[in-house]
Amino acid sequence: MKKLIGIGLISLMFSLTGSQVIVAEDKWTALVEESGKVLSEIQDIPEQSIPENLFKKCEAIAIFPSTVSAGLGIGGKYGQGIIMVKNHKTRKWSAPAVFTIAGGSIGWQIGGQATDVVLLIMNERSIDGLLQGKFKLGADASVAAGPVGRNAEASTDVQLKGGILSYSRSRGLFAGLKLEGDVVTQHWEGNKVLYGKDLSAKEILREGKARMPRSASELLTVLNKYR
Repeated sequence: MKKLIGIGLISLMFSLTGSQVIVAEDKWTALVEESGKVLSEIQDIPEQSIPENLFKKCEAIAIFPSTVSAGLGIGGKYGQGIIMVKNHKTRKWSAPAVFTIAGGSIGWQIGGQATDVVLLIMNERSIDGLLQGKFKLGADASVAAGPVGRNAEASTDVQLKGGILSYSRSRGLFAGLKLEGDVVTQHWEGNKVLYGKDLSAKEILREGKARMPRSASELLTVLNKYR
């Protein structure tokens, strides 16, 4: 019975995410704007922010605002967000592509909350994996809780392996997040609506077939500080 209740809660959570977490005439434009606000707010407090040197070294960034986690015995997570990739030669950022993040867990847990999730992707191999389809954190690429603060240093091991550094912000607290087993997938419909045509994540992030949307202005303002 408890399992059935838990599954029911997770199903309800997933159905609500698409329609209520982001409320706007164009929710995909709002998603890009919200991602910029999340990153700007995080970096406004240097002592609790993502270290500048990691921004300069990363190859891509993923931001999932208001990712919903809930459960009763069986827990689940679901969110929609964006990924942007840095060009090796120009150091400029690509237009954002829409992705989802989802995962589940078994164990005693009850209740729910909305959490902002940020991933720094440190190598090209991980980006290529993301563009192939479903990408499992911790299996398809190493993932570790990222350090915070102006002078914090990431572990040498993670940097050498070119893994993914993960962060979360919930109830005002920003910290590194241990995030393994969650699956990141490109959102075809979100990209189609955002750009007005069928575009894959690869075409947006690697091939430059999408124009930078105005809604990404705040994101670019923050990211361009660390090129």
